[in-house]
This record gives sequence, structure tokens and C-alpha cells, in this order.
Amino acid sequence: MLISPEQFIGFLSAALLITLSPGPDNLMVLSVGMSRGRRQGMAFGLGCALGCLSHTLLATLGVSALIKASPLAFGGLKLLGGAYLIWLGFGAVRSRGGARAGDGAGLPDESLGRLFAKGLVANAVNPKVVLFFLSFLPQFVVAERGDVSWQTAQLGLLFTAQGVVLFGLLGYFSGAVGGWINRHPGAGMWMDRVAGVIFIGLGLKLIVSP
Repeated sequence: MLISPEQFIGFLSAALLITLSPGPDNLMVLSVGMSRGRRQGMAFGLGCALGCLSHTLLATLGVSALIKASPLAFGGLKLLGGAYLIWLGFGAVRSRGGARAGDGAGLPDESLGRLFAKGLVANAVNPKVVLFFLSFLPQFVVAERGDVSWQTAQLGLLFTAQGVVLFGLLGYFSGAVGGWINRHPGAGMWMDRVAGVIFIGLGLKLIVSP
């Protein structure tokens, strides 16, 4: 069974805003694109986005296993996940902005395959992204629809797909986007604040939901 249209729209809207908010991944994509070219930025961004597939697998197996093993343990995961999202949200709200895309001057030339692999590994081994997926994906799972693991997998794949598109566009338009961010640091601050409010709301929802 596919996720409902309401799940799709709600999850995709939140995922797009979170992915667009200035952060290490998209700033690295911008830096690579600005310093080495569009193709290189797109290759690195594609690697970063596809790194989310490993987190999708862990979240799918972890959440479904917890539900089968112990409803109490799943409840504990929800509380911890909600607290983590709230913590991320307050950090984003308090951000003073200032995120900048570097020019990457002096970096050695690397092949497209190597840049893709670098982006893939950088995302796949990041423990913060693992925690984020374990906290974020269950928010949009509707247990009453059944097959929680399949719902979680679909959400993870949707997050990965939108990441591929957005990071690809960031790599392609890296020069213009990076220059705009550097000229308007306040825009990054307000994007952080909006994303922070969403994080806090999702965290509270996760904690109070039955």
C-alpha cells in the first residue's frame, strides 16, 4: 500500500524546507560547484543525497523491529526522537546566520566518481543524519494504515529523491546560489528559524502523540 496523498504532501513539504535550509551538506555542494564546476557539484550532491538510502534502511529495520519487539521501547524512541528534534529546532531558531559558501580555492582536482563517493560516504557515515531519520520519518507514519516498515521505506525514498533533485539543482546553479547566499546572510538565518519552528513542532507532536 502506498502512503496517502496527505502523508506525501505533508512529508514532502517538510523535507523540502529542511533540505533547503543552510547546512553542511548543501553548503559543501555549493562550494564544490563554485570551485570545480557544475558537473562536479552535481556529482558530489548526488552522492550526498543517495547516502540517505543507508539511513532509510536503518530507520525501516529499526522502527519496525522496535514495534514488533516492544511497544514500550518504541514509545521510548518517540520520546527521545521528539526531544532530539526540539533540540535541533532551538539550535536553528537561535542561529545568527552567517552561513557562507566557500570558493574552495586551492583544492586538488578530483574525478566525478571520486567526488560522488566522497558525498556518499560523508552522508552515510554521519551519525547525526541517522538520528535525524530515526526521529523524522516516524512522524509521518500512520500505524492504522498497516505495514509500518513499508511506509517508512517510502518516506525515506521520497526524502532521498527530493534530495537528488535539490542537490542536483544546487550543484548546477552553484555559482549564482552561492553568491546570493554570501550577499544575503540574513536569508539563511530566517530559513534556519522557519526550519527550527518546524522541528520544534514535529518534536512536540511526536512526544504527545499516542
